[in-house]
Amino acid sequence: MADKYIFDKTKMEFRKVTHSIGYFLREGLKYFLVTASISVIYYILFALLVNTDTERQLKRQNQMYRQLYSEMSRKEELVSDVLEGLKAKDNDIYRQIFSADAPELGMAYSGDLLARIDSVADSDIVEYVSRKLDILKDKTAGVDEDFRKVAEALEKGTGSLPPLSSPLESFNSAKAGASIGEKINPFYKVSAQHTGLDMISPQGTEVFASADGTVKEVAKSGKGLGNVVSIDHGNGYITRYAHLDDIKVSSGQKVKKGKLIGHVGMSGNSFAPHLHYEVLRDTVRLDPLHCFFASAGPEEYVGMLFMSANTAQSLD
Repeated sequence: MADKYIFDKTKMEFRKVTHSIGYFLREGLKYFLVTASISVIYYILFALLVNTDTERQLKRQNQMYRQLYSEMSRKEELVSDVLEGLKAKDNDIYRQIFSADAPELGMAYSGDLLARIDSVADSDIVEYVSRKLDILKDKTAGVDEDFRKVAEALEKGTGSLPPLSSPLESFNSAKAGASIGEKINPFYKVSAQHTGLDMISPQGTEVFASADGTVKEVAKSGKGLGNVVSIDHGNGYITRYAHLDDIKVSSGQKVKKGKLIGHVGMSGNSFAPHLHYEVLRDTVRLDPLHCFFASAGPEEYVGMLFMSANTAQSLD
């Protein structure tokens, strides 16, 4: 490298330029910072304008997860609505049969211990379990007391149970139609009060008495509910079986649970073969499904409740 000279006007001569170590350090640092800055700018531009295969895959996954989250949120809302509906029906059943609200077995730990179980101290877990057991013991004692009161009332003759059997054999959730409430009439396509449960079954299926009782009414008609049998079970309970194809009992006849009373048909105003089944207590119509938990498993019973609640159109 050639030496550098400058002209000194005071001495009228050229002299050699010399630099200190600090000068070289400053120059080196300047070139390093410039180079690093240019590298950073190039990297940012590359990152913004050019996507690697991994980045493209991650973007696709994020887009998919956003769509899945939206769908899962919608389903979670639907499940919450169904659970609230089932909870309300459960309370109705307990009030109608046991004259008490259904047990509420909520969380004993207000701090949502299960959501952060990995960071909870052993002593907190023990406390949570102890409080949970205390609540369960209290609730169990309450349920036992309710059953004891029911048993005493039945023994003294001051209480009664509703008909707890299905009038159709092999009845399941797939055959559950609209239950009581506002439903769309299949003929007029308007909202109307539906007074019973539509039990969908092929024409000619045997229909049985759901409990012991006395035949209160036998009606044959080509209109309305068509051929109808009403059975008085005592203590204010009456069951009604409508749209029968034929009738195998007579008014005033005493029948046992499981007695054949007729066959499924389409008599009266019926959109399709089915049994229109009603349960009344002191003239008040009850939801017949509330009386089926004794003749169906838990999962099947929940399925029946779900189907009847979500069927918007009746068959009569």
